Amino acid sequence: MIKNSKPNQIVEDILKRLKSTQTKAELGFTGEVLSIADGVAKISGLRQLSYSEMVEFPGGIFGVAINLEEDEVGAIILGDYLSIKEGDRVKGTGRLLSIGVSEKLIGRVIDPMGIALDGKGIISTKTYYPIEKIAPGVISRHPVNTPIQTGLKAIDSMIPIGRGQRELIIGDRGTGKTAIAVDTIINQKDQNVICIYVAIGQKTSRIAQIVDLLQKEKAFGHTIIVAANASDSAALQFIAPFTGCAIGEYFMDQGKDVLVIYDDLSKHAWAYRQISLILRRPSGREAYPGDVFYLHSRLLERACRLSDKHGGGSLTALPIIETQAGDISAYIPTNVISITDGQIFLESDLFYAGIRPAINVGLSVSRVGGTAQIKAMKQVAGKLRLDLAQYRELAAFAQFAGDLDEKTKKQIERGARMVEILKQKQYVPMSVEEQVVLLFAGTNGFLDDVEVSKIPEFETKYIEFMTTIHSKLLKTIKKEGKISDEAIKELEKAIADFKKKF
Repeated sequence: MIKNSKPNQIVEDILKRLKSTQTKAELGFTGEVLSIADGVAKISGLRQLSYSEMVEFPGGIFGVAINLEEDEVGAIILGDYLSIKEGDRVKGTGRLLSIGVSEKLIGRVIDPMGIALDGKGIISTKTYYPIEKIAPGVISRHPVNTPIQTGLKAIDSMIPIGRGQRELIIGDRGTGKTAIAVDTIINQKDQNVICIYVAIGQKTSRIAQIVDLLQKEKAFGHTIIVAANASDSAALQFIAPFTGCAIGEYFMDQGKDVLVIYDDLSKHAWAYRQISLILRRPSGREAYPGDVFYLHSRLLERACRLSDKHGGGSLTALPIIETQAGDISAYIPTNVISITDGQIFLESDLFYAGIRPAINVGLSVSRVGGTAQIKAMKQVAGKLRLDLAQYRELAAFAQFAGDLDEKTKKQIERGARMVEILKQKQYVPMSVEEQVVLLFAGTNGFLDDVEVSKIPEFETKYIEFMTTIHSKLLKTIKKEGKISDEAIKELEKAIADFKKKF
């Protein structure tokens, strides 16, 4: 009988291999990249994945699932997608897309993933907030009745914005939309309002200018900037406003007042359209996907003022939309107008005519109205909006008419002066009590005998006169929030005294 040692050798080899094999258990489940294009990947497997759940690609790159189909998952990649290729393994993380939030974010510039872009070091956070969240219900909300002062006479007097409101800023390119937003941030310096500026698809140089300006105006100490630059992927531009909103909700839940500016949602819709077309979702009007309305409504509905029982915080949203040739009946503008509580419409013709901010009073509206104004402002600006609208009509009519009756002439003269008073230089916001005393002089006819060309000079010297000699009266108006009969007499006397000197 011949002994065969081969089977023993095989067994020994197997035992050696088993000993040298290292095993490690991995939680989760895996899939495989089927295809990848422009920062959007299609993945097979991952059948148990949830919507908005994060997935991990090789090299520590993360993505988020936004398309769940029977055989595959569509995910947007939040990082360098060029290093990912077909056949790569993908892991489900079991964690919904969330952002690290903390007080340390104030005064910083971050990307939509919370990574610092300002070179001031890593931002350490312990709390995470989901980027997508259901908006607070009706029961947990409080009526919008506290103003958020923009410092702009035309807005605070005629189109007031309340804490918890959603007010759309809409207009053509280069009409001053961002300027209104930046002025509002500057005016919140001592108002205990945290401002979050979300830049979507902006040039990096433009964002650097805004940061520089806010630092010069000492307004960066209450501001957070979330920047998804034009050079960033559509995925980052898509999640940027949701990141800004999640950070705002963190502060709102602490009972604080927050102002979030989305600049602008037109570019946000473009980024979403790009992602949807790559995912081969059916396209609708203007090639946008059918759920583009829901995209913006679920974002803007999160703006609210909470009741005292739920902390009493507020989140005010100022979305910006860019129109083409003043067409507010286009798809995205009409969508966002129908979601918001009013709009500030900026017109190119007014801008080029030197009326800045170039607000079209007829097409601008605040659906919260006078409830978001202090009583003093209501007292002086109650008829201002109607008077200006009538002035525009009469001025257009007067171009073709010959002789005008005395009443019409007076109305046109008063209107011209009020238009001049409402003009305001960029980045020079005005306190509410200064606005009140200036508008009081205008609406009560004290400027009717002042030449239109001299109104800017009158305004500067009059405000200087009031802040130095009648500072006590200004403090009383600010404290009481109304103009009492005594204050009216004092104001009339002060204006008369000033006009003698002027």
